[in-house]
Amino acid sequence: MKKKTKNENLDQMKSRISGAFKRMAKNVWLSADLRAFLKENAPLLGLTGQITTLDLIEFLSQKKIVTEETIVMPLGKEVTRYITETGNVYELALTLKRHAYLCHYTAMFLHGLTDNIPKTIYSNTELKPSNNYNSNELKQDAIDRAFANNMRQSNQIAKYKNLEIYLLNSKSVDQVGVKDFDFNGVKLRVTDIERTLIDITVRPNYAGGTEEVLNAYKAAKNKVSVNRLLATLKKLDYTYPYHQSIGFYLERAGYDESVLDLIEKIEIKYNFYLTYKIKDKDYSARWKLFFPRGL
Repeated sequence: MKKKTKNENLDQMKSRISGAFKRMAKNVWLSADLRAFLKENAPLLGLTGQITTLDLIEFLSQKKIVTEETIVMPLGKEVTRYITETGNVYELALTLKRHAYLCHYTAMFLHGLTDNIPKTIYSNTELKPSNNYNSNELKQDAIDRAFANNMRQSNQIAKYKNLEIYLLNSKSVDQVGVKDFDFNGVKLRVTDIERTLIDITVRPNYAGGTEEVLNAYKAAKNKVSVNRLLATLKKLDYTYPYHQSIGFYLERAGYDESVLDLIEKIEIKYNFYLTYKIKDKDYSARWKLFFPRGL
């Protein structure tokens, strides 16, 4: 009897391989993932030991079970991902750094807090745990100096087709306010609505600016728990008094006074700024907050 070639063996197994892929509920694969898949499933699928990971990749690409995609990482290194027809760019972004989760404008979009479809994707990875207790003492002149400058922006940006993927880093907070999010039947790690509102308050440039942030607060009005938001803010342990910015946004978005009272229970000691380098300022006496005129 004639011995089967690698390709004949793979061709006969196409439906089994496709079925095995679908059962994995995984749409974006690294070559290491495919190597592990082959090692674990080859005996079950009836594949011979002569078939290598490269053979499998070539077969999967030819049969259009996966598409090979290239991402350019921040320092110019190219990495490859293999995506099934049901894969999406959010899953792809989460494979670029270990333990990453989606945040800022991307989380806004996924939670329905913006009508825009951002062409930039934001992911965050927490740094290794350390003594993160915030003991910094604030001084008004230090706040004034910091917010007179432009917001620091990450240069860790990956490129995929016409998209930019920001690979942000933050201190370790045990992924507070991060949850599994169902997107078209796919599980994504995403900041919840409360954490998202905090993140975009802190870094409005990663959310389309202060006007977009205000619109997000308006859209979240019947979705957000302000008590949970404040609990999350406390755990994040910021040096700056971002509760003043949050109070301002809640007021401008038309939240009830009972909600605003929760914010005002926290001491309002310093003059603060809604964003960085405001050219034409207005001032809210209630929140001791400078903000862009006309907002």
